[in-house]
Amino acid sequence: MKQPLALILLAVATATALPAYAQLLPQAAGQGNQPLDRIVAVVDEGVILQSELNEAVRSVQQQYASNPGQLPPIDVLRRQVLDRLILMKLQVQRADDQGIRVSDADVDQAVNAVAQQNHMTAEQLRAAVEADGNSFAAFRHQLSDQIVAQRLHDSVVRDQVSITDSEINNMLASPSYKAGEVHLAHIQVSLPAGASAADIKAAQDKATQAIDAIKGGMDFHAAAIRYSDAQDALEGGDLGWRRMDEIPPAFADAVGTMKPGEVSPALRGPTGFHILKLEEQRAPSRQVVQEFHARQILIRPSELLTPEQARQKAEDIYNRIVNKHEDFAKLAKENSKDDTTANNGGDMGWFMQNDWGSTIAQHLGELKDDQIAPPFQSEAGWHILERLGSRQSDRTDELERNQARQAIGNRKAEQAYDDYLRDMRSGAYVNILVPELRDPNEQQPSQKSS
Repeated sequence: MKQPLALILLAVATATALPAYAQLLPQAAGQGNQPLDRIVAVVDEGVILQSELNEAVRSVQQQYASNPGQLPPIDVLRRQVLDRLILMKLQVQRADDQGIRVSDADVDQAVNAVAQQNHMTAEQLRAAVEADGNSFAAFRHQLSDQIVAQRLHDSVVRDQVSITDSEINNMLASPSYKAGEVHLAHIQVSLPAGASAADIKAAQDKATQAIDAIKGGMDFHAAAIRYSDAQDALEGGDLGWRRMDEIPPAFADAVGTMKPGEVSPALRGPTGFHILKLEEQRAPSRQVVQEFHARQILIRPSELLTPEQARQKAEDIYNRIVNKHEDFAKLAKENSKDDTTANNGGDMGWFMQNDWGSTIAQHLGELKDDQIAPPFQSEAGWHILERLGSRQSDRTDELERNQARQAIGNRKAEQAYDDYLRDMRSGAYVNILVPELRDPNEQQPSQKSS
């Protein structure tokens, strides 16, 4: 059965992972006769057209074609999708102001990644896009916007997020630290920057409506689509599997007392009210990995050594070691161009199989202890590799620290970018020209801060 284009778009996988806010975008604008277009929103120096909104809504409806009852009323859906378009438009504009650019080669790479994820060639992907009546040029433009948004995200996070050893130690030593993983879904009812008492009351009432709907039998994911303001709302609020140490402490305490299938009350957070559902959970396990001890000699081509001469030199050194029994360490110190190992006689220490790249990993797995591989080539040059030993190593503590560092970084990055988006949205000029598309709780237009 032909896969809907909407599902193809959800499977976007560029060279860098895209955050949730950039995953779901409208389908490329269709071809053929179009009715007279109009502007539905002015966003700073840009505009959003009725045709863009229509295609975005159609894309969401196509995703839920087998279960349309999960979608909110059409007027609510249009407002949700428009808000997502506005946020993407603002991100692209802000990235352009900061000089963030995307080349045709970047987009080509993204197209190939989408094609591979959908088990297609790039040509087959293009045919699938056009078979659905869509413009492949517009599809490429959409991918370009996603990459721009990711690079803006990376820029903001890089400037604002740092992690210290003390923070890692404090997390691991905290009585509230909880190991293991949980599969969560959430509903977020957002508050604008500088929310008034009326804003807070409206958000709290909306969160209460969501909880009442769930208690009344509405599926949690359908409630997320209907009530959540989060960028993953139209995916049913699914957060996937997360380690407990990645969850903000206030929420982790609530999740820690829940059983699979249970839903939390509305929890107040810095960005609004959150309702969590614990889908599944799994306990932590010891991290035992296979490690290898090896040494190498690396011969690099250079201005003075052609690639063929580098190969011949590697063959000669290999012959001196294997057939003439010359000392490996001495030859490594004299000849190896690997700055990290040459002075140690080529000793690479103990490491996991893929730590030195896929080419070395492949040959390492084919060797036995105390066996030397014939010269082989990688991007770095020609290698002579000797496997000295292998062992099973419990790296739970080391990996736990790495996971704690990643968890702190992810948490800070998520909060930093969420704050950035809220400030950007509240400080932008956004004028929604179609009355029925306006949020009843938001004044029009929202002016830039002076």
